[in-house]
Amino acid sequence: MERYRKYIGFLMPMCFMQTVWWTLAIRYNIFRLYPTRYELPITMIVGATVAGMTSEGGGAIAFPVMTLLLHIDAAVSRDFSLMIQSCGMTSAAFTIIWMKIVIEWHSVVFCSLGAVAGIVFGFHVLDPLMTGAQKKMFFVSIWFSFALSLFILNTRKKRRTFENIPNFCSSKALILLLTGLFGGLCSAFVGSGVDICSFSILTLLFRITEKVATPTSVILMAVNTCVGFFWRQLIMCDISQLAWEYFEVSVPVVVIFAPLGSLIGSHFHRLVLASFVYLLETVALIGFLFTRPPVSLVIVGVAIIIFSLLFFLVVGRLGAMLARKSRSMDCNPEVKTSSSISIIEDKTFQP
Repeated sequence: MERYRKYIGFLMPMCFMQTVWWTLAIRYNIFRLYPTRYELPITMIVGATVAGMTSEGGGAIAFPVMTLLLHIDAAVSRDFSLMIQSCGMTSAAFTIIWMKIVIEWHSVVFCSLGAVAGIVFGFHVLDPLMTGAQKKMFFVSIWFSFALSLFILNTRKKRRTFENIPNFCSSKALILLLTGLFGGLCSAFVGSGVDICSFSILTLLFRITEKVATPTSVILMAVNTCVGFFWRQLIMCDISQLAWEYFEVSVPVVVIFAPLGSLIGSHFHRLVLASFVYLLETVALIGFLFTRPPVSLVIVGVAIIIFSLLFFLVVGRLGAMLARKSRSMDCNPEVKTSSSISIIEDKTFQP
């Protein structure tokens, strides 16, 4: 049983989702939608695979393709991203839990609480205030900033890392809560965000190893997208028919390629996966510029990127200070810590 745990974890959610989808597809003839809605299933082959391989959700691929390439309304793109990730991310989350992969549960609890508040507040208050062009600018700026944070992380070799947050206290819980709040606001605009926010803070500030931060971000995004999907459909009753049609034809693709991405990612070096993220976010940024946005939006986007770079540099410095403090506590025989400690080496990433 243990020998085949990885493959069982991959097959169980996929078979369940496929059984449900095929039952409904035959009953309601979903196949009729493919001649006119084929773009997103093809897109989500890449999107779901990336979601499984990295800390980015499938919405990081779907949203720019829908808004920049297909010129679909940002609200529809956001709703589709939430809907489709509620299937793909939950499938990947089941696989992670089934395989007993280490998770930073403090982050899951407190970031999720903040993210729920953030996404609900964003839906009702902030989202109506932003135009489609502003949401596109916000997306490419924040996600390019995440690529910068990942680059900063990978320039620091053999740093001391942990499998859980050392010396967890109320102040660290508050940081996670605020991280989730901001990530939830991002999800309210573009359909994803809490995953990359939590990943950045966990790795740069709390020095959590990527082997733990990545599956933790998947669990977080699974929770956040389910809440977002529920709120948009059952509370606000505002999901468009177009988003539903794209969702219906994309589900069978996502539930295969999201868990498959986790398996594929285990055979690639983490720097290769990081380079893939750099490429994707650079292409998204260039694609946004090709749409010829107003100069004011470009200036705001550049300001967000510069501010984010400075922010991540400061967070990285603070993380180094916390790591030194933890090391000094470890050297004191009277102080005990429950944190599991490891050193990141240039090895193949095993989720």
